[in-house]
Amino acid sequence: MKTSKLPPLFLIALLSIVLIALLLFWNSTNHQSKQHQQLNLIATPTGGDFTVETKNNPLSLNDLRGKIVILYFGYTTCPDICPTSLALLTQALNKMTPDALSGVQSIFISVDPDRDNVTRLDQYTKYFHDNIIGATAKKESIDKLVKQYGAAYQKVDSKSAVGYLVDHSSYTYIIDKKGTLRESLAHGSSSEKILAVVKTLLAE
Repeated sequence: MKTSKLPPLFLIALLSIVLIALLLFWNSTNHQSKQHQQLNLIATPTGGDFTVETKNNPLSLNDLRGKIVILYFGYTTCPDICPTSLALLTQALNKMTPDALSGVQSIFISVDPDRDNVTRLDQYTKYFHDNIIGATAKKESIDKLVKQYGAAYQKVDSKSAVGYLVDHSSYTYIIDKKGTLRESLAHGSSSEKILAVVKTLLAE
């Protein structure tokens, strides 16, 4: 009785398809990783004062003297990096005592002011934590602020429903009570790391 050669050929074809798919995925991921690295190769940040628009009123860093400020740049239609960073920040905020939390203010600044108005930003940030204020400004002000903090962003054409994406660096900036930038935490820094830095600065 002859055995069919179809199953082995089928398996070879299937394995070839899987291999090609993996190679395509790796190339795409590697390309995105290189883009992200390029966006992170920015000069050492100096920090400094800024003024942004929020749902309730303009807010400047000087208004927050005496508090630890946690600053993050992103946008509301960001598919993964922003939600991940804000989730880690939320975990850190949830671990703080009420007294510690009262000495902290988190700000999410959108680098996509064309789509992110202050109402939308307020709704977005409150989904994560009440301590996070959503803010933005005109592009010229955003560009100046991004440069101050050593961040970067650029629009990227997309065929998705959102119209375009925004590649952006993903640091969490922690500013002390005097308004001085003290830490720039890389993307993926744990909630424990964020909490440790905040506790140290609160004790000063």
